Amino acid sequence: MIKNLAQLIEKTGKLASKTAIIFENKKFDYYYLKNNSDKFAQALITLGISKGERVGILLRNCPEFVISLFGVIKAGAIAVPLNFMLTEEELKPIIEEAGIKVIISCRKYFDILQRLRLRIEFFQDIILIDDQQKKGFYSIINKVYPGINLPQLLPDEVAVIIYTSGTTGKPKGVMLSHQNFLANIKSALKVVSFSHRERVICLLPLFHSFALTVCLFLPLYISAPVILISRLGPFRRVFTSMIKHRVTIFVGVPPIFKLIADMKMPWYMKIPVVKKMILPLKICISGAAPLPLEVWHRFERNFGIPLLEGYGLTEASPVVSINPPYRVKPGSVGLPLPGIEVRVVNEDGTFLPPGKEGELIVKGENIMKGYYKKEEETAAVIKDGWLYTGDIARLDEEGYIYILDRKKDLIIVRGLNVYPREIEEVIYYHPKVKEVCVVGVEDKSRGEVPKAFVVVKEGEELTAKELLEFLRLRLARYKIPRYIEFRDELPKSPSGKILRKELKDKI
Repeated sequence: MIKNLAQLIEKTGKLASKTAIIFENKKFDYYYLKNNSDKFAQALITLGISKGERVGILLRNCPEFVISLFGVIKAGAIAVPLNFMLTEEELKPIIEEAGIKVIISCRKYFDILQRLRLRIEFFQDIILIDDQQKKGFYSIINKVYPGINLPQLLPDEVAVIIYTSGTTGKPKGVMLSHQNFLANIKSALKVVSFSHRERVICLLPLFHSFALTVCLFLPLYISAPVILISRLGPFRRVFTSMIKHRVTIFVGVPPIFKLIADMKMPWYMKIPVVKKMILPLKICISGAAPLPLEVWHRFERNFGIPLLEGYGLTEASPVVSINPPYRVKPGSVGLPLPGIEVRVVNEDGTFLPPGKEGELIVKGENIMKGYYKKEEETAAVIKDGWLYTGDIARLDEEGYIYILDRKKDLIIVRGLNVYPREIEEVIYYHPKVKEVCVVGVEDKSRGEVPKAFVVVKEGEELTAKELLEFLRLRLARYKIPRYIEFRDELPKSPSGKILRKELKDKI
């Protein structure tokens, strides 16, 4: 029985030589992953990494990410996957709070990390996967480490910390244990019956909890090959890879499924037998953001492949619910996974009956251990074992969940969380800005994008181009407002609070 994440790649017998991951047409078996992650774990211990310490991984999807992840876990340390789209200023508070001493990365991000290393006293080492020097990744794993024993891993120990923005936009480290992930995987497999014969494509970035659990840990659990994709575009290249490697399970976010639904397929792909021969996809899974009904209908009509929408959040490892393949209810996010309880409550925490709207709360073995170094924030969202999601929902008589809105003013860009306040605080730093309010607007390719309403200080002149140049130095690209509208004033309540909803409703 698998009791910790490290055991996902510790296959024996014939399974050891089975392909675990495929990357750029190269195959890597379980023995390769185990052997190299063992050595990397020993190297980290030699570098002074103790059990429970945090190690960062700043990489796109690649075999080295997987080896580093399991190496960190085997060393008894805690892996902190970092969003490679963040700027230097966005990475700094995460590295500082997590107390990260070592980061595995590549030359592309070296300059940013080197500057951060000079600014953060305890940040000591950068290990580059594309550096052949003494402390390069492959130099490290090609060494022998006699006498270095790996520690015992307990199911309830924290394995990974994933940073996600809080309601204020400030990053929060979600602590997830071995047991959290494994419970989520086992529950999901009771609903969607995958086997070792599947081939799962992983094109979502592995710093995202959805990708980490569903696209990496789950396939490894059932010994199914994972096809790693480092970049989403151009999508036809991804599509070619799917055909070549006979992908059967496709996991994505709504903008990707819209892109696929918009694709013009050759006439022969409309013939079921031919289509199955060329592209043997069995199931597609959508998560991380709401899936428009129109996209769902068009996708199923054009491809005839089940598209299952689910719901989750990082704090739940992350999957809470999914539409079962045998009984899909379009517009819903399905039924809670086995072993997971859900309720809808009002403001005072009273359970509401089916059909009534309220906040969705969740309970189960998949619920996080808490936010790292944030006891008050943890206590605010976990009460009596229930995780308060901040999402407004209703349940129908059969228990299907319908997400209606978000209590948080969250904007989801290609499945990534963007908080208006975070953008607003950066814009307020511009010396010519008097007031600002950021809202999310629909976007055909990204799902949602930020729009900023800006009031300029009296006597000043500010152009959208000037403001965008200011923001590019301070925000990740996907967080930068797609639209900027200048106004003489913003609507306010009697108390002076900017009326965000009023601005959004008039778009």
